[in-house]
Order: sequence, then structure tokens, then C-alpha cells
Amino acid sequence: MNLQLRPALVSFIALSAITGLAYPFVITGLSKLIFPRQAAGSLLRKDGQVIGSEWIGQSFTSPKDFWGRPSATVDANGKPLPYNAANSGGSNLAPSNPDLHKAVTERIVALRAADPDATGAVPVDLVTASGSGLDPHISPAAATFQVHRVAKARGLDEAKVRDLVTAHIEPAQLGVLGEARVNVLRLNLDLETLQTQ
Repeated sequence: MNLQLRPALVSFIALSAITGLAYPFVITGLSKLIFPRQAAGSLLRKDGQVIGSEWIGQSFTSPKDFWGRPSATVDANGKPLPYNAANSGGSNLAPSNPDLHKAVTERIVALRAADPDATGAVPVDLVTASGSGLDPHISPAAATFQVHRVAKARGLDEAKVRDLVTAHIEPAQLGVLGEARVNVLRLNLDLETLQTQ
């Protein structure tokens, strides 16, 4: 028994040290060396203060701001808690679920009420949550859909706001992964700058 127990215990300790200590330290060190901004959370700052991460959405509700995708994250009691990174996950509601249909309908009504002049179909990403419930991006169509409302609420030239949206369109990664997208937090930060010009 001792002949079998000792090698098993030594292997357990060695593998625990390698996979539980050495590997995480090496990977963390390399990531901080090679990708320092990303390893620190891709934090965005304004006037020296951290205002968020470019990889986690934020709740914007003012008509003066671009709105992101709805968040599906909830607290431990199931109460909506927008963009709660500690509880990432989608709603898991099937397209045929009446609750999803009701939520989408309410979101469409809210978008139409916020900008009665908006025409055309409401982009789907403005009324449905992403798989993580934390997505900081919207499609270029979703951003363009909001240009009129934002420009009117801020008293800005609509063409300037549209140009700002165009400047914030990020292409698919490596040209093939995903789709073109717009980071809502970055767009709203630059919108504040445009407002002061």
C-alpha cells in the first residue's frame, strides 16, 4: 500500500504546484507583459477616474446617450441587475416564450416613444440581450437607428453624430470573426467630447 500511496501523493503535490501555482503565475505574468491594458481589464478612464471596461456594457437610459443591448443579468433573487459581471448569463428564453415576446414588445414601444420620428424596423440587438447579458457592443444599424434621438436631445447636427458613429465602427476581428460593431461606452465618451467642441 505504501509503495502505491507515495508516488500518488508525490504526483498529486507536483501537479498541484504546476497547474495550481506555476502555470497561473506564468500566464498572468506573460499577459501583463505582452497585453498590459487587456490584463488590467481594458479599463476606460475619464479625467483620471475609471468609468468602466470596454468589455462590459453599461446601462444608459438618457435620451442624450446611445443605448446598448438590454442586459439579462439578475441578482441572486432573480431581480434585474443590469450588467452585473458577477452573474453573467442570458435569459435562456426560447423565441416562442411569451415572456420574451412581452419584453421585446415593451422595448420596441420604449424605443418608439423615445424617438417617434425613428422609422424602419428596430434592430434586434436593441431589444434582445446577448448570450452573456454583458455585451458592450451594438450593431452599426442599432447605433444609426439612435442618431436622430441623440442629436436632437443634445442639440447637435445629425450629420456630425452620424459621422461619429461611423468612426466608431469596429470591423470583424481578423476580418472574419464576428460582425462589425460599435462599443457603446466609447461612443458615448466621444459624444461628450463632441458636445463640448
